[in-house]
Amino acid sequence: MELSKFFIKAELIPVICQDERNGEVLMLGYANEEALRRTMESGTAWFFSRSRQKLWNKGETSGNFIYVTKILSDCDDDTLIYIGTPKGPVCHTGNRTCFYTTLWEKNN
Repeated sequence: MELSKFFIKAELIPVICQDERNGEVLMLGYANEEALRRTMESGTAWFFSRSRQKLWNKGETSGNFIYVTKILSDCDDDTLIYIGTPKGPVCHTGNRTCFYTTLWEKNN
């Protein structure tokens, strides 16, 4: 598969990570073409860090890898979902997912 088609609009594209066991959204990161290629080759989630300006393999420091089993693309080919199983908490804060803070909730 030609991966460059995903990076026509931008050098970095958003990647949502989702737990394959229950559908929970774990985190959002960004990938460039090399990060996507490494994810497909290794089976673990790779991203491009916008703050450090370098590639990183989620879990390389903590051991909390995300083992990717499927990658989905949206209809515009400019956003991806890595579907897989996390080993341990995903968030650097120690929380299972990065989405643990409620911003708003409708009261019934």
